[in-house]
Amino acid sequence: MPEENVRVAVRVRPFNRRERERNSTLIIDMNGATTEITDPAGNDEPRKFTFDYSFWSHDGSKEQADGYYGPDTSHPNGKKFADQKKVYNELGVAVLKNAWEGYNSTLFAYGQTGSGKSWSVVGYGINKGIVPMFCDDVFKQIEAKKAEGDKTEFEITFSMLEIYNEQVRDLLSSTARKGGLKVRQHPKLGFYAEGLQIVPVSDYADIERRMEEGTQNRTVASTKMNATSSRAHTIVGITFIQKFQNAAGEDTTKSAITNLVDLAGSERADSTGATGDRLKEGAAINQSLSCLGNVIAALADRSSGKNTRVPYRDSVLTKLLKNALGGNSKTIMIAALSPADINFDETLSTLRYADRAKQIKNSTSVNEDPTEQLIRELQEENEKLKAMLKSGNLEMVAGEDDDDDLTDEERAQIKAELEDQYKSILDKNAQEMEDMKKSFEDKLKEAELKGGGGSTDFAAIAEKKKTVPHLSNLNLDPQLSGHITHFVEGPETCVGSEGDIMFKGPSVVAKHAMIREEGGKYTIEPCEMTNRLVQNGKAVVAKQPLSHNDRLIFGTTQYYVFVNPKERDASKQKYPEVTFEMAQEEVAKKSGFDMSGENKSREDALLQEDMLEIMPAVEEANAISQELDKKMKFESMIVSPEARGEQTGRTEVMIKATNIETKHEWIWPKVKFMNRKYVMQEMYNDFLDGDDPWELPPEKDPFIDDINAEFHIGSVKIWLQSTAYMIAMKEQLDVIDFRGYEVGKINIELVPCNKSGKEYAEDEVFVEDTSELVGKELYFKLKLENAMGLPSRFTDLYAKYIFNLEQKPYETKKMANTINPQWNLNQVHGFAKVTTEDITFLQEGAIMLQVWGKQKPPKEKKTVNTKDALIKGAMTKGQSHNVNTNNKKVDPEKVKYMMKCAMLEKQNQHLEQKLVAMKRMLEEANKHKKKKLTVQLIHKIYHAPSNDAAEKCIALIPQEKDDSSSDSSSSSSSSSSSSSDEENKGKNKDAKKKKKPSSKSKRSKSPKATHPPKEKENEKKAVSKQTSNAIKNQNKSSSCVLL
Repeated sequence: MPEENVRVAVRVRPFNRRERERNSTLIIDMNGATTEITDPAGNDEPRKFTFDYSFWSHDGSKEQADGYYGPDTSHPNGKKFADQKKVYNELGVAVLKNAWEGYNSTLFAYGQTGSGKSWSVVGYGINKGIVPMFCDDVFKQIEAKKAEGDKTEFEITFSMLEIYNEQVRDLLSSTARKGGLKVRQHPKLGFYAEGLQIVPVSDYADIERRMEEGTQNRTVASTKMNATSSRAHTIVGITFIQKFQNAAGEDTTKSAITNLVDLAGSERADSTGATGDRLKEGAAINQSLSCLGNVIAALADRSSGKNTRVPYRDSVLTKLLKNALGGNSKTIMIAALSPADINFDETLSTLRYADRAKQIKNSTSVNEDPTEQLIRELQEENEKLKAMLKSGNLEMVAGEDDDDDLTDEERAQIKAELEDQYKSILDKNAQEMEDMKKSFEDKLKEAELKGGGGSTDFAAIAEKKKTVPHLSNLNLDPQLSGHITHFVEGPETCVGSEGDIMFKGPSVVAKHAMIREEGGKYTIEPCEMTNRLVQNGKAVVAKQPLSHNDRLIFGTTQYYVFVNPKERDASKQKYPEVTFEMAQEEVAKKSGFDMSGENKSREDALLQEDMLEIMPAVEEANAISQELDKKMKFESMIVSPEARGEQTGRTEVMIKATNIETKHEWIWPKVKFMNRKYVMQEMYNDFLDGDDPWELPPEKDPFIDDINAEFHIGSVKIWLQSTAYMIAMKEQLDVIDFRGYEVGKINIELVPCNKSGKEYAEDEVFVEDTSELVGKELYFKLKLENAMGLPSRFTDLYAKYIFNLEQKPYETKKMANTINPQWNLNQVHGFAKVTTEDITFLQEGAIMLQVWGKQKPPKEKKTVNTKDALIKGAMTKGQSHNVNTNNKKVDPEKVKYMMKCAMLEKQNQHLEQKLVAMKRMLEEANKHKKKKLTVQLIHKIYHAPSNDAAEKCIALIPQEKDDSSSDSSSSSSSSSSSSSDEENKGKNKDAKKKKKPSSKSKRSKSPKATHPPKEKENEKKAVSKQTSNAIKNQNKSSSCVLL
């Protein structure tokens, strides 16, 4: 079989509304097949990637009269703009050609949520994507063949499935099977979803109805939680069968399976965020994508000649895509790119992913065999399976290229499933044989009798929406918005889990809200004040007017827009398109968050994105906790790197989880909370469906965290600048918790010492210029004496930190049953040979000290109702901003400047001491009429460790020799200086003779006579400067300095 590389295309979308508002920077450029990405921080050179296709769809387009976006020839980038037709012509036409030739094909789209995957695969409105254009062209070409008199029989079948949380759901079925469809393995067909409906379709309109049916079923499931869509993979399967007689007169079947895959969003995720979390279920949400990455990496290694096992079995997605990635399929990947600087990390990751995928090679063959031969092979396979089942001698399914190095445990597990699987294969083979004998017309009639596709009259609903007021759903995935419609008919319409308009979700009660119509005007009000109802971002507690385009939130997850066609059509106002994102932003603004995009840094923009995602998720988690009475409350926090105990990083959103009975708290990173929230949703769905038991055991319950886990109480940043000048420092610093509030004090010391820890007297080792330390050894002792006033709810208190680039943390001993732990840790740090990098670290760096402990078990456990507690908390929310109002918020920069000021004060004291010694030296030298002193003595005076030591050196000044024998060069210099002085005196006398000052000028100068002459001040400054220069250029010789 011929080998063929996976073809890879990348496509960049335009800026979205939020990106335009915040004036985002474009980071993507394309030239031919080459794509270039630029780091907005400027840390690295632009990176270039070459693919089979690079589609520029960022700008250079204009909207045509029918709403289609085509190239704008007047725009500089109009020529390179790739519209939907161009993308289809380059990619979709090739997939269609493969189908006609009998090759299996797969096209899958990859990229983060919002990067434009669905735009390319499905499209919107008249801007159709690859899937609808492909389906449309298949039937057009079939009709053309028939018109030409072609006797070939053509059959097309359609399937649509979704993979969410490692479960497969048939989207053509309105009832979801508990646990999803099982994934089986066929010896010839490979992996398949057992029980998946594969329905025959007669024309493109039939496919459109089936796709709408699948999308609606997907939307109904998603709307319960309004979050599954971005975490789910969708696979549309189209099988194209051609039946004809070959040259030998045999009835022949040529088949091609085309899979069109819209992968879940490859979101930004901190891989360390859930480290240590005992709950692993949440990880299943992202398992498929990470496994897909592992499979692509292994296949790329195998293509380069390495003998690498490909882990297809690690996820449901990779099982179902096995043929597409490493088997009998021609595969195309389209990677969707965000153009904005805020998404640089995710976009670069997508480009790397695509770059690895293009290295994969597939071996493809035409699926063409005589029909009788196919039937005979299926019969033989069934007889073989029946014999194995009867004898109990079960064998591994053949054809696995990743089974060579399976462990014994894996083999035993697979064999345990074989009996059930063989029965499934028998049924599938029997169905295949039966289908081969049926005509396509019979299959269409059977599908029609079973229902589906035409069971919902989508055309009638669309027509009714033009005139009747209704609620239209909003979804996180724009592709799923507008697929659920609830008509508002009659004078009163009750909304709720048991109302005229029925839906379920967290915090949605039986009679939730009432919509009334009076004289063509509409109002809305909650049935109870405590029912959560939000209109245009504001909570509704009493009757409010309801207008066209109003955004409504029932409970925490049911997002809708009210559409009043009569009001819309009668108004001259142009209403904006309402999105889920818009509704979220309104709530955030009303909560006090600045959601504008102006003058925001990339870090601020990322924080804003996180807040938009976290706020509704926290509300949803609290609502689920309330309905399931899980005794937990969740709150979002904005946490700086310092408050997290980290040296670097950006400000992040974290979650405080509180048990309202025991008052125990846990601080969860965003990724840990989101993973747990998805498991909470599964629990809640089981609860709504009446599954018993819906409760999970404690080790799997997403609401329960380990009470014995260590808790990060707070952090202290210890700046090291003083050690660069060998100055001792003793400070009492604030311990700051995650919220930035003081939760205690800690006493620390930084003391210069030698390698063995012997402390130096500060005056012995102080340096003015840090460059003097380069090449020498430098050590200091960090003393962590004790902490004071730590929260009393903790025990086993200890502190830990990492110094510079070392990997192993230093820890104090653990102290129980105290709020004032006495640690008395003395630890020596330093450098055997100081470099300039080490000096920079000491001057600008710090030690981040983290204080840890364990929460004490509760003395008594009060029985609290979650709903009552959360309602009470909401009512008193405005009275207290924090749990402990006595705490004060600490500015991390204040601590830095406080330590710097203390260091500068000590440094100034040392310099003052030296200046006093220099003045005393000058006075003593003048007193004894000394014209020169040796550098050696000046050095001793300047570097004297104390005033007493300096005075002892100054006392030696009278003993300094002042004759020519001490230094001939100095005498010569002195003589020269003397003659120069005499000459100057003569000149001054002549000047006085020439010009006699007036009595007036004498009187005016007389007041200054009480002050030292300016010449003497200048002379003194010059001598001081000369002395300083001499010290800097000192040597061990007895050279002298003129005074």
